[in-house]
Amino acid sequence: MLTGARPGFGNRISHSHRRTSRRFDPNIQSKRYWLASENRHVRLRLSTKGIKTVDVIGVEAAVARIRARGVKV
Repeated sequence: MLTGARPGFGNRISHSHRRTSRRFDPNIQSKRYWLASENRHVRLRLSTKGIKTVDVIGVEAAVARIRARGVKV
């Protein structure tokens, strides 16, 4: 929701050097935060990098960024 992390794509290469498609999924976690301004909890789906970003900028600023992208929280 915060960082916009999407899966990356690449190739799986076997011992014989055949290439087949593979997908690198982001490490998505669901985390609950207390939103003091609205006196309620919010559950956010964040990548681990997004969780670290929330720790740095704070929950209020993170929710403001998410809402600016048009996502309902």
